[in-house]
Amino acid sequence: MTENPSAHRLAAFVADLPKAELHVHHVGSASLRIVSELAERHPGTVPTESEALRAFYEFRDFAHFIEVYLAVVALIRTPDDVRYLTYEVARELATTQSVRYAELTCTPYTSVLAGIAIEDYTDAIEDARVAAERDFGLVLRWIYDIPGEFGLPAADATLGYALDHRTDALVGFGLGGPEVGVPRPQFEPHFTTARAAGLHSVPHAGETTGPQTVWDAVRLLGAERIGHGTSSASDPALLAHLAERAIPLEVCPSSNVATRAVASLDEHPLRQFVEAGVVVTIGSDDPPMFGTTLNREYEIAADLLDLDEHGVADVARAGVAASFAPDDVKARLHDEIAAYVAG
Repeated sequence: MTENPSAHRLAAFVADLPKAELHVHHVGSASLRIVSELAERHPGTVPTESEALRAFYEFRDFAHFIEVYLAVVALIRTPDDVRYLTYEVARELATTQSVRYAELTCTPYTSVLAGIAIEDYTDAIEDARVAAERDFGLVLRWIYDIPGEFGLPAADATLGYALDHRTDALVGFGLGGPEVGVPRPQFEPHFTTARAAGLHSVPHAGETTGPQTVWDAVRLLGAERIGHGTSSASDPALLAHLAERAIPLEVCPSSNVATRAVASLDEHPLRQFVEAGVVVTIGSDDPPMFGTTLNREYEIAADLLDLDEHGVADVARAGVAASFAPDDVKARLHDEIAAYVAG
């Protein structure tokens, strides 16, 4: 196969392009290296021999992804594990993906279920956040999400963590987990309370269910961004509404294929979103578990949208603009992108 020089140049451009990452999960970002360290600390849950662990971690299908995800959750047993995971995820975002600002979606409910007090959990992620900004120049912010499969008790608890143990770095309130059988309307009171407290609404919706889930997220949960929103493509009125209200979709192409939200990258509706005037950002979701990186997702988006380097830089700018970063951080990152493109 002949190497495509333009694709190689674009990949090199993407690799060092300063970026904001808005759709990435805390536990789901645990790389093979991080999992290996955690497995050494807590033997017996996953293989510790390198080849066996690599085979275990290689994405096969969505059921296997769930198995791996839960296995990693089971390895996070102490506040020090939480701190280690957070700091090392930050290291990899900053040093391998050129991420300057990230909103990490955290699910404290599962850590509390594992016996970690919410006070200790909060202290651990905050300690890692401060150290990551000092050591890597990465600004981290948190989105606490409800694991929808645990229902209203998890929603009650997550809201309590967000309100009663809040730090300045907590900017958003989300909803993840399965969509099928987890209707969004039941969480309306939780999002109403979170928004009244100044938290931004960023639920997942329309990934594995139809556009009505996205409508519910917008109308009932007050969504300011939508995680995935893939099925919005089938509803022209919804696309028009998202475009008119400038509600961004956090698009994660490889994840959408892995979860069968779309059949293939060739059938991904990213271009349809853009042509409808919808704001899109590019995220990596659970990158090591889906065998991808944020850089790779940018390359895929460039291919789907026929973007050159300037177009890819515009994607990065859209991520900054759609973020909940402080104004000075946004300005600094916009300047850094401009300088990189000019250079």
